[in-house]
Amino acid sequence: MNVAETELPYPLYFHTLTKPELLVDNDRIRISCFPTTHRIECYGFLFEEKEGKRKLLIDKVRKHNIPVSFYSSLQNGLDYITPRGQMIKNDEVTTSPERGKKYAFCADTKYDENIIQYIYGADMIYHETTYLDNMREKALDRFHSTSKQAGEIARKAMIKKLLIGHFSSKYNVLDQFQHEAREVFSNCELANEGVTYEIL
Repeated sequence: MNVAETELPYPLYFHTLTKPELLVDNDRIRISCFPTTHRIECYGFLFEEKEGKRKLLIDKVRKHNIPVSFYSSLQNGLDYITPRGQMIKNDEVTTSPERGKKYAFCADTKYDENIIQYIYGADMIYHETTYLDNMREKALDRFHSTSKQAGEIARKAMIKKLLIGHFSSKYNVLDQFQHEAREVFSNCELANEGVTYEIL
């Protein structure tokens, strides 16, 4: 940045990661880090969206003449007391909030089931697959993973969708990575540059 004489319109702070820990926790999201197993110290990241507010059943809300000023309280789970003292139960006029999504970026790592405790049940994970499965020994020597190993982690972690990437430059065609990973875990896609993946 100094060489390029880059000037940022905001301060930039660097924090050294030394252990699994919580990095961000606000009303919308939790972000934590966890160690992966690579030649150098390396960390993955877990992004957990907080559960949203309750959803209003607007026709029922209007039917009970609940004032707009109380809508936020309904979304927070409160019951409404009418001017006559009648209680309108919250679950009559709202529905449960959507569950927050969970995404994990597993960074560079050899096959290591220790990460499962951090990513278990995620809606989507990204896991590296530097080599095809016929190069497991090379992957192990270089602290990387194969396509089938990424699928094994996804299956054992009970995740919903697997993205694979970090392919060795020795491969010109990448379809075989997806094919091999799908032999172990079917809901798998290649992580291609410039593509947006929706977490469902």
